[in-house]
Amino acid sequence: MSDKPAWLRPHGTPWKRGPERLVFENPWIRVTEHAVTAPTGRPASYGVVGFKNHAIAVLPIHDDGTVTLVGQNRFALADYSWEIPEGGAPLDEDPLAGAKRELAEETGLIAAEWREVLRAQLSNSVTDERAIGYVATGLSEGPGVHHADDTEALALARVPFGEALDAALAGHLQDVLTVAMLLRAYHMAREGALPGALARLMLG
Repeated sequence: MSDKPAWLRPHGTPWKRGPERLVFENPWIRVTEHAVTAPTGRPASYGVVGFKNHAIAVLPIHDDGTVTLVGQNRFALADYSWEIPEGGAPLDEDPLAGAKRELAEETGLIAAEWREVLRAQLSNSVTDERAIGYVATGLSEGPGVHHADDTEALALARVPFGEALDAALAGHLQDVLTVAMLLRAYHMAREGALPGALARLMLG
């Protein structure tokens, strides 16, 4: 990774953590309340949602420039969401292994080529969740039938990359990792970071 420019360096005083109290815990998250001192020197109380998994996102790009999206009902916002394949990888697991598992479980696909292209912090004011995004190419159907977990009823759609990108820019796809990964792949295609034939198909 290249050296950071000067303007990216931290400034000021970090938050100071005091005692913490566990408020809620399940197999996926841990909610804690912290007594803290803010960078301004003022005392405060801060709640944090701690995640026990990395968020994993996979953009599967087929040889013809199409991408596979997953549709499902999401609970928190009571909304239906079309997304790229996503899931969680335990913090002590190789994230790439988690990405391969999620792609196979949600779509039945396996990929010959994997590239990590994104690291992101999700809602970093209240959670410690970190995301890792991969572009998967050289796709083929895996052995057997894909299977979601026992709370997921998934639908699949294979659409042209440009159509998916347009849907994201129009606000029809609102999952932030899906939007970020589509934009990242568009930039890669424009800048020659993907095979030329594939990039041309993606860009139409």
